Amino acid sequence: MGGTAEQGAQVGHVHLQVGDIPTAQQFSVDTLGFEVTASVQGALFVAAGGYHHHLAMNTWNSAGAGPRAASLGLGQVALSVPSRDEVDALRDRLRHAGVDVRDDGQTLRFDDPWRMLVEVSVA
Repeated sequence: MGGTAEQGAQVGHVHLQVGDIPTAQQFSVDTLGFEVTASVQGALFVAAGGYHHHLAMNTWNSAGAGPRAASLGLGQVALSVPSRDEVDALRDRLRHAGVDVRDDGQTLRFDDPWRMLVEVSVA
């Protein structure tokens, strides 16, 4: 972790428990645009820009899990991208995939398949 109190904490990568890897891959790779960097039994690692992984998703303790209860697990992840063009392209991919998207012109907000809020804005 790094950053100052004014910036908030910054995390290099996040590991998520998901219900199934095919859904996680379809959402994170096909819709969000990450690239697969590795996969092992029950786990998928994805990244952007050649990083080893920004997100890892596994089913080791959560295979078959449906949408999370609001009181359980990680509720929100914020991602930064280099330009508004990337935010706009992501918004279009999400809408094409049938994902409910909220865009206030600064931040794109949507839920992943397990009801975690994802916020995307320009760095």
